[in-house]
Amino acid sequence: MTHRIVVLGAGYTGANAAGRLAKRLHPADTEITLVNADPEFVERVRMHQLATGQDLKRRLLTDVFAGTGVRVRLARVTAVDAERKTVDVIDADGPSEIAYDTLVYALGSAANDFGIPGVAEHAYDLAGKQSAQRLRDRLAELAAGATVLVVGGGLTGIEAATEIAEARPDLGVALAARGGLGDWLSEKAQRHLRKAFDRLGIAVHEHTDIAGVQATGARTADGRTIPAQVTVWTAGFAVHPLAAATTLRVSETGQIVVDDTMRSVSHPDVYAIGDAALAPGASGNPLRMSCASGVPTAYQAADAIAARLTGREVPRNSIGYTGQCISLGRHDAIVQWVTPDDQPKPSALTGTAAARLKELICKSAAWSISHPTSMLPSRRRRIAGVPETTVTTA
Repeated sequence: MTHRIVVLGAGYTGANAAGRLAKRLHPADTEITLVNADPEFVERVRMHQLATGQDLKRRLLTDVFAGTGVRVRLARVTAVDAERKTVDVIDADGPSEIAYDTLVYALGSAANDFGIPGVAEHAYDLAGKQSAQRLRDRLAELAAGATVLVVGGGLTGIEAATEIAEARPDLGVALAARGGLGDWLSEKAQRHLRKAFDRLGIAVHEHTDIAGVQATGARTADGRTIPAQVTVWTAGFAVHPLAAATTLRVSETGQIVVDDTMRSVSHPDVYAIGDAALAPGASGNPLRMSCASGVPTAYQAADAIAARLTGREVPRNSIGYTGQCISLGRHDAIVQWVTPDDQPKPSALTGTAAARLKELICKSAAWSISHPTSMLPSRRRRIAGVPETTVTTA
């Protein structure tokens, strides 16, 4: 009987998981379906570039997975029944149901407004293609001298502020951060970051909590007003609420709780990867929401699924970090080297060399999506109980 594997979401994590499963499992007794609402793969790490008017390469999922054995289903997921092992979706033909034997949940995350008044009504975010396009259209409308406020001092906020300031030097750009600017970075990286902000003329409001957003700016917790024609919200991410509505065990954040192999601790036929999972790294600490976490969790889950289905040893979890890459416009960047548990080392690469390295990493990540069965030799093994036939290709 064919073993049905359904992968929900075709971002970095879901697309990589589907491609890797196609290389590990024999198509004669496995069926892999990749469900995604958007027909294209979206390079989420480049949404700040899209928002500032740059055009990104289109990658249709049907083209990406043509000839791989992965079936692409363009549909929006509306529910998961972990007891019946079904997924409800809506596509151009209306609602329908997909049954699975193994589910890989990779629906990712969206911008988190933390319930702060006015964010949903007045702020823009960079969590997806549609929202980045909306910001792009709004920035294009701004006349010289208009002001833009970026809320959030993390990686997304820093990249958004510097990209906007570089692309539109005629605008007044400011950033509001709850802590100090880049205060998690090494001293070397912090110095370079401040120089970049000074060079680009970005005003910084450090140790500032935003209590509300209006059409004309933001209100701080201590009663001040920061004027802005456009407010960009990058203060955090929240996972898709769908998992919390199921019988799957989830954390307080709504993430699916998984073990070292990305397998649900409550439902062994469900795996969660990327932002959707509360997943431990090699150090035992939860992985942060990021592409740097998502792709390794996709590999871990795919290899664990393949190993269990084919009766082989499940690989151990060795997920750890090496660096944090932060673009500061198109020709400047910081690559902060970190320990496996994501703590900054004293060393960091900065300037044009860091920008080239970050661009190489981004292009490599997109290339791996565009060539899902080219990253490693194919060893398509039969599932346990089926006579072994291993297909190996370069």
